[in-house]
Amino acid sequence: MSKDATRKVRAGRRTVEVHRPDKVLFPGDGAGREYTKSDLVDYYRAVAPFMLPHLRGRPLMLERLPDGVGGPRFMHKNTPEAAPEWIDRVEVTKEGGTVRHTVCDDTATLVHLADQACLTLHRWLSRVGHVDRPDRMVFDLDPSGDDFAPVHEAAWLLAELLDELKLPSALMTTGSRGLHVVVPVNGHHDFDEVRAFARDVADTLVAAHPEKLTTAARKKDRGERLYLDIQRNAYAQTAVAPFTVRAAAGAPVATPMSWTQLDDPGLDARRWTIEDAVAQARTDPWAGVTTRGRALGPARRRLDSLRG
Repeated sequence: MSKDATRKVRAGRRTVEVHRPDKVLFPGDGAGREYTKSDLVDYYRAVAPFMLPHLRGRPLMLERLPDGVGGPRFMHKNTPEAAPEWIDRVEVTKEGGTVRHTVCDDTATLVHLADQACLTLHRWLSRVGHVDRPDRMVFDLDPSGDDFAPVHEAAWLLAELLDELKLPSALMTTGSRGLHVVVPVNGHHDFDEVRAFARDVADTLVAAHPEKLTTAARKKDRGERLYLDIQRNAYAQTAVAPFTVRAAAGAPVATPMSWTQLDDPGLDARRWTIEDAVAQARTDPWAGVTTRGRALGPARRRLDSLRG
């Protein structure tokens, strides 16, 4: 197929043109099979019913790799002027001005972003209309190396503490090295309150397991300990969206999972790819967990009591 070839893709009420559909975005190179832009489009169209509820109404940061994995990457906050007029946008404040973020509310937008080689979508933890009040709190379990055992252990330790605080939590592979633990909150707290609470939860775990866990932001201060990263819980910060593809060989996917899957001996951060993430999505692993956010007041009182 020539470099000027296009493919027309039906997405809801719209038809979206995909340019250079045979362009290789994920070379095989021994680390997995080769995937083209057309493969990426097909994946995002198939996963859209499960992915869109986690994207709707949220400003996005877009990770574009026009030449695929191994080529240059660009992090886009501002929606390009050339984007179709039907793409939703939201203007949010930043220091010294504003940023016009893309908002992905439908399958057509998801297909368009895939056409633009947006491999990975990073979402805000708050929504349009209440951008200063998050409805998600995220703990990023970031290991010092490629060994997944510390991630597995840290996830269970965090789950036990959140259970004591009576906070529901959802688990997701990052498609990179670690896991995200996501706590739905009710959107009545600002980012400073949510981040301070997340910091105290992390500090409580570190105090109990100082030889295994750390909240040290600088890598040189962590040693071999797993980093409990709570920095995403801040205004204008983002986290990888559920079911988004990561820019790595084999097209790994950040995939929601159930807590019962945590002990699967084959589990690691790249367990699911665009080959099987849709099948995992159909199992609805977060059923009933993320639909109702909790107030942090009662959990704060329980945490303060635990901390003495």
